[in-house]
Amino acid sequence: MLLQIVIYLKQFINTKRKDYIMTAKVAKKGGFSYAKYGYLFIIPFVVVFLVFHLYPTFRTVLLAFTDCKGLGNTTLNFLQGDIFANFKKIISDPVFTLSLKNTAILWIVNFIPQIFFALLFTAWFTSRRNKIKGQGFFKVVFYMPNIITSATIAILFNCLFAYPVGPVNSLLQDLGVIEKAYDFVAHPTSARLIISFIQFWMWYGYTMITLISGVLGINPEIFEAAEIDGASDWDIFFQITLPNLKSILTYTLITSLIGGLSMYDIPKMFNAGQPMNTTLTTSMYIYNKAFSGSYLYAQASAASMILFVLIGVCSIFVFLSMKDQK
Repeated sequence: MLLQIVIYLKQFINTKRKDYIMTAKVAKKGGFSYAKYGYLFIIPFVVVFLVFHLYPTFRTVLLAFTDCKGLGNTTLNFLQGDIFANFKKIISDPVFTLSLKNTAILWIVNFIPQIFFALLFTAWFTSRRNKIKGQGFFKVVFYMPNIITSATIAILFNCLFAYPVGPVNSLLQDLGVIEKAYDFVAHPTSARLIISFIQFWMWYGYTMITLISGVLGINPEIFEAAEIDGASDWDIFFQITLPNLKSILTYTLITSLIGGLSMYDIPKMFNAGQPMNTTLTTSMYIYNKAFSGSYLYAQASAASMILFVLIGVCSIFVFLSMKDQK
């Protein structure tokens, strides 16, 4: 199926290219060419990319090999005898190791239920035998948390779990579940669970929509043949749907991995990495190194490069694991 799509796209691109060449020739014969205007339209994107993406990336790599701190003089580390000094400091820092551990825990705890419910709702909405009424409404409701800004949601949940007076504490006390108010934010386990739940709640709808689009791209004749052969919904989903969703699942895993390992806004706005740095993520650690009073730009850049390498290695591992074995 994927090969057919690639062949179709190649044919489509070749057709469009030929049409463009013919149009350009006709325009040129008439003494006027529109080709140059295409370059004018891409100039804004190129400028923004160079200024706000490419330059900061190269600047970060360069700073990682310097002793840059604040606005003082900057010297390359190899002139001082140890070019990897910043990397050694970061790796030996127990707070950095803790931030990596926290980031992995928060991502795993939110991704497992996220992919489970996304697959469950995907099977529910794409079932050919059980036509669900009001699918559009449910899809919008499930996807809606994703369009709300992360800062808004973090502040909202911080207010919901406020201590000693907050909606959740008041409700649990009225129901007799707890006798006195519980400080959810001050306990490591509850704080991690809340942040993981927020991440899950925000992204499971997006993952579900992505998987549904992948299912809609599968040839319906395959499902019809399976139904004629008497296959159950369970067999259809696990024997047909999931194998054909492998490329979409790979994309979902890698993008979720990238987003999870670079998690910043929710834990930062919810409780700023507390209590005792148990919700401190790697991105928050990098921010604190660079901007929270220390201004250790060189060490922050080194930590960014380490995080970049970890994300790259994990993404390659996921890609190779999900790749079809020949």
